[in-house]
Amino acid sequence: MNDIHTATMLESRNEPLSHSLEDYLEAIVDLSGGVNNPVRAVDVATKLDVSKASVSKAVSTLKERGYAEQPYYGDITLTDKGFEYGSAIWHKHKLLYRFLTEAVGIDPETANYEACQLEHGISADSFKKWETYLAGMGITSEK
Repeated sequence: MNDIHTATMLESRNEPLSHSLEDYLEAIVDLSGGVNNPVRAVDVATKLDVSKASVSKAVSTLKERGYAEQPYYGDITLTDKGFEYGSAIWHKHKLLYRFLTEAVGIDPETANYEACQLEHGISADSFKKWETYLAGMGITSEK
């Protein structure tokens, strides 16, 4: 199933996640490298430049909403639902980043920041059309 379509379906069945919670899911997907691979809270904190307390609060909300699991003071693991949603956000980010750096020539640091801003604002339908257009130019989320 298409990650973007999956995220849209998940958003329609549940209250949408805030941009901040989407960032946490995205970071956990990036750090885990795959479904069912646990991630330490300290690594999420370092990646997002936030405190461990902020990670704890966000993960608590993700757990309540069925996106993550974490035993008391244990590592964070995403549920299938969490991994699908986070993967869709991560896919958007990577494609936006590649477009901004390769097609537009924006420096990597700025492109990373702006990709993060854009990934939350573009609708699934618009993103899918844009993704198809960029694929025709040879730009995909994968290197």
